[in-house]
Amino acid sequence: MKQRNQAEPETRRGLQRLTYADVRVEENLQEAIQRSVDHLLSLQAPEGYWIGELEADTTLESDYIFFLHVLGKLDHRRCVKLANYIRRRQLPDGGWNIYAGGPSELNATVKAYVALKLAGDPPSAPHMARARCQIHELGGVEATNSYTRLYLALGGVLPWSYVPAIPPELILLPSWFFLNIYSMSSWTRAIVVPLMLVYAHKPKWDLPPSAGVEELFRNGSGRIPAFEWDGRLVSWRNFFLFLDRIFKLHEMLPWKPLRKRALARAQQWLFDHLERSEGLGAIYPAMVNSVFALRSLGYSADDPITSREIGYLAQFEIEEGDTLRVQPCVSPVWDTAVTMFSLQEAGLPADHPALVKAARWLLDRQVLGGGDWQVKNPGVDPGGWAFEFRNDFYPDVDDTGFVLMALQRVDYPDSARMEEALRRGTAWVLSMQNRDGGWGAFDRDNDSTFLTRVPFADHNAMIDPSTGDLTGRVLEYLGRMGWPSTDPRIKRGVRFLQRDQNQDGSWYGRWGVNYIYGTSGALRALEALGLEKAQESQKAVAWLRAVQNPDGGFGESCASYDDTDLKARMHSTASQTAWGLIGLMAAGEINEPAVRQAVLYLLGQQRENGTWLEPAFTGTGFPRVFYLRYHLYRNDFPLYALARYRNMLYGASDFQARRFSPDHFPPQNGNRRHR
Repeated sequence: MKQRNQAEPETRRGLQRLTYADVRVEENLQEAIQRSVDHLLSLQAPEGYWIGELEADTTLESDYIFFLHVLGKLDHRRCVKLANYIRRRQLPDGGWNIYAGGPSELNATVKAYVALKLAGDPPSAPHMARARCQIHELGGVEATNSYTRLYLALGGVLPWSYVPAIPPELILLPSWFFLNIYSMSSWTRAIVVPLMLVYAHKPKWDLPPSAGVEELFRNGSGRIPAFEWDGRLVSWRNFFLFLDRIFKLHEMLPWKPLRKRALARAQQWLFDHLERSEGLGAIYPAMVNSVFALRSLGYSADDPITSREIGYLAQFEIEEGDTLRVQPCVSPVWDTAVTMFSLQEAGLPADHPALVKAARWLLDRQVLGGGDWQVKNPGVDPGGWAFEFRNDFYPDVDDTGFVLMALQRVDYPDSARMEEALRRGTAWVLSMQNRDGGWGAFDRDNDSTFLTRVPFADHNAMIDPSTGDLTGRVLEYLGRMGWPSTDPRIKRGVRFLQRDQNQDGSWYGRWGVNYIYGTSGALRALEALGLEKAQESQKAVAWLRAVQNPDGGFGESCASYDDTDLKARMHSTASQTAWGLIGLMAAGEINEPAVRQAVLYLLGQQRENGTWLEPAFTGTGFPRVFYLRYHLYRNDFPLYALARYRNMLYGASDFQARRFSPDHFPPQNGNRRHR
């Protein structure tokens, strides 16, 4: 395999139309690409992977103070540093937000207030008084979500009657039943199953009296009103609220015939899933809840299994000066694949030591054991990749798609091993296609929308349906393998994208903020399939042109998930400008003003060390609830966009890559019904 061919300057396409100023831009372009490449290569770990910080809001630090207090491990040093970090993120109005630049959010503010009280801040302190006023403005403790209430109940601050029922008997429902744990998204499942054990035992790890929240009730009654019934007589919300009442009555009974069996099943599920992973689901909420579950089962904080899980959480800590912050998880597989892909576009040879080393590391991370995905996708060999260092129960489509695209262009010494990994990964990701033609993240056909009405579903992520960005990722990979758009799996995927496109031409972004991300991903897929001139593509490009900022960049706030009128309306950022530029170029036109303006924006914003600044959160965890700042996004995607522009401008030939014919992967002929 050879590196991408780059034409000499005298033969490159379009040179005759360039002015002197254009030549200067091209010189700056080459320098910018090389600076970025040098910087990213300097970040590679000795083992071969790349990893950037994954930043979230202060709810993690607040919860961590509570978590360590419950375990009796809240030492003075960590407490002080966590509290420092929380205080410094307080907004002028007294609250805390859930993304940079966002407004104060109730649950984040309540959690910060309680955590600071645990750290010793008196309620009379000015910053605490401001926080209290803001909590009242936002609705008081009465308006908090179910997970905030649950933690307050664990601390003996609120009664359990204010927490939605999470009975362990739910785990006994079979997978074919309309309501079961496998109809929930994988991340919800990992959060909820440990909470079944916690809810059944209802431990009360009392907070000190000074940490109470009586002053945070807006109406002063100390009571939280019950969940409001839907105005319609018959609705899923009312059905689940009725079940919630039944479950709570059931909790009051002295005899629960299925409880012992349910607890045994839930406990076995928990212990099974603690193996082959670095923490349950390798994500912060599930990991914390698993430790709470172990404690409720009688395991001490120093028991070997509990201590191991606590240790995994400690690996998320980042200590910096007099502060301590906590990541929600780590992203080495994702960061490595995205970085490799960008470096390849920048012209790094296919046999470059950095790429070979990274490929070896990724090959070692391929998940070859079973997982939850097999419940709805039986009879398929494993072969995907997960997001984290080790999370074998939960490989995902997005990581697998990006890893496959990165690996297929590496000249790896063990060609047989590489081809086998690519075949297994391709077969796995194809098997995850949903009935509607699209792809979700972790499970197949996980689209039971009625579950979003469950009382404990207020984290806005109960299901894992097909999305445009994930579908685009898979279609892009299949297009890069040279598969024709007439392949039945591709045709179904494209039809999903057509249905999923918004009237204005944009696509919603589930895993990145937001419509700029979704639109860019869909356009990349259409380009790879040779459909860049299709109506859908042209409509999307027209939308991108319309929302480009005057400075040539693109920007979008997390607020667009709450208000579609805010689509692509924010100051420009590096990663979102790169996404917009990639989308524009996917239509095949590189000489238009919109493309050139975006290129100039990225060139003008790059720093001398080859990096870009970006304080904005442009990653999405749970829309409207939890957002992320991937610290490598601001460098990876601008490099890819600039390199892509250079390669198109110069008329560089396509990369040579491993390709497999669709004949190697015959369509499934099972009993799945396509719609």
